[in-house]
Amino acid sequence: MELLRFFLATGWVAKLVLLILVLFSLASWSVIFGKWRELTSAARATDRFLKVFRKAARLNEVSSQVQSFRSSPLAPMFQAGHSELEAQLRATQRPGGTDGGLRIKSLEAIARALERVRSAELERLQRALPLLATTASATPFIGLFGTVWGIMNTFRAIGATGSTSILTVAPGIAEALINTAAGLLAAIPAVIAYNHLLARVRSLNRRMEDFELEFLNLVERNFN
Repeated sequence: MELLRFFLATGWVAKLVLLILVLFSLASWSVIFGKWRELTSAARATDRFLKVFRKAARLNEVSSQVQSFRSSPLAPMFQAGHSELEAQLRATQRPGGTDGGLRIKSLEAIARALERVRSAELERLQRALPLLATTASATPFIGLFGTVWGIMNTFRAIGATGSTSILTVAPGIAEALINTAAGLLAAIPAVIAYNHLLARVRSLNRRMEDFELEFLNLVERNFN
């Protein structure tokens, strides 16, 4: 409390630095909680979707249930791949309702449709993570600026008064210590959360890549 009292008596630069650090910290915690819920929901929905997809006898069965797994990145991938597959199958139908053996024209087109959605979903999952990286890298230096400023104020006060008493040096030291601590308190959770959440995003991306190959293998085996 004494340090806080001394800090409140310091100049506007120290208070501005602390305000910036507090805003960074609040923003990063908001991202941490939001992304954790989003990625947890996506992982659980992905598990459920894959069970339905692998048990289904027909792709239309999966298509009728895909809206139940909207939080999974695999759901829009399946919709894109299935839509492209149906478009190609309709193109092979002969006049009169007969078909040409249910053959697709281009497996690469289906792969491109899946890849396009996978990229979009990966970008969505990574959204807001750069804020954590920025917080982790920038806030220690912002806090260091506040530390240097506080030390400068301490030496300025000593030079002006010729005294090294606690009343002279305490405001500058408090300014330096609080800004240093605030910078670390903002950076440490951000860097830990960033690495953890990025690992979860990469795990979901690997599952999307595996699903893409699984879907293409299924199409090639049955319609090529």
